[in-house]
Amino acid sequence: MTLEQDISCAKRTIDKEVEALRALEASFDQSLSAALDLMQNAQGRVIVTGMGKSGHIGRKIAATLASTGTPSFFVHPAEASHGDLGMFTEKDVVLAISNGGESKELSDILVFCKRYGIPLIAMTKNPDSALGKAGDILLKLPDNGEACPLGMAPTSSTTATLVLGDVLAVCLMERKGFSKLDYKKRHPGGKLGAMLQKVSDLMHKGDEIPLVKENASMQEALLTMTSKMLGCVGIVDGSGKLEGIITDGDLRRCMSADIMSKTAAGVMTKDPKVIAPDVMAVEALNMMNNTGKGITQLFVLDDDKKPIGIIHIHDCLRAGVA
Repeated sequence: MTLEQDISCAKRTIDKEVEALRALEASFDQSLSAALDLMQNAQGRVIVTGMGKSGHIGRKIAATLASTGTPSFFVHPAEASHGDLGMFTEKDVVLAISNGGESKELSDILVFCKRYGIPLIAMTKNPDSALGKAGDILLKLPDNGEACPLGMAPTSSTTATLVLGDVLAVCLMERKGFSKLDYKKRHPGGKLGAMLQKVSDLMHKGDEIPLVKENASMQEALLTMTSKMLGCVGIVDGSGKLEGIITDGDLRRCMSADIMSKTAAGVMTKDPKVIAPDVMAVEALNMMNNTGKGITQLFVLDDDKKPIGIIHIHDCLRAGVA
C-alpha cells in the first residue's frame, strides 16, 4: 500500500470513531443524571464488569473512577461466577458493559443483582438485549457500526464506551467538588505525585529554619547561616515577623572591612520573596527560576508573616518537582 492509501485509511478510521462520539453526545438524556445519582449516592462501591474488549475498557473506567473520588473496582464476570460475587454488597452499584448486551458470562451477575436488589447500570447499544432489559438504568451506546473494515473488531464501540466512562468520572468529580488536593491524596507516587506536592510537604521546619533577630551581630548571622546549610539566614523583628534575608550573594555584594561590625539588619535585603505553605511546590520552583535574580530559597510564612519554614530549590529537584 502507498502512503496515500495508509493516510486515507487512518482518516476513515478516525472519522468513523468521531461519528460514534457525536452520536453518543446526541444521545444523552435523563438516564445520564439518574446513573450519576446512583453512583454519587452509593454507600458502597461502583463495581464495573464486562467481558472481552468491554472488560478491558471496564478496567480503565474503574481505575479512573477510583482515582477521581468514586470508590470503584473491576470484577471479571467469569471470576464472579466462581466466588467473586462475594465482593458484591447491597450498598454497591454495578456498572455492566456489553456492546451487544448478550454476553453470557454476565448472566450470573445480572441474576445476583436482581436477587439482592443491587442497582444495575447497563451500558449497551441494545436496549432489548438481556443486559438492556436487566438494567435499572440504561446508558445507551451508539449503534453506528465499527471502524473496522469488516465491521467486526471492536473499534468505534470501545472508543464510545471509554469516553462514556470518562463522562461519568468527570461529571462525578464536578458534582463532588473534587480538588487538586483530593487528587494528590490518591496519586502520591511517580511524577504526578511529585508535581502535586505542596510547599509544606517539602519545607524545612523548626530548628532547621535559619533565623536571627534584626539586632543580631553579623558573626551570629554567619554562624547561623553556616550551621543550617541553606545558603541564607532570615531576619525577624521583635514579634517574629520576617523583615529581610541575607544570602551568600548578599555577603559577596556587601563584603567590606567593616561588615563584621554591622548588625544583621544593616546588611539584609528587605522584603524578600516569600511563599505560603499551601502553594504547590511546582509554583515555588517556578518562582525561584523566573525571578531573574538567582533565588534558590524561599521563606514560608503563615498568615501573620512569621516564618514557619524554608524551601530550597534543591528540595524541589530532589522530590522530582520540575
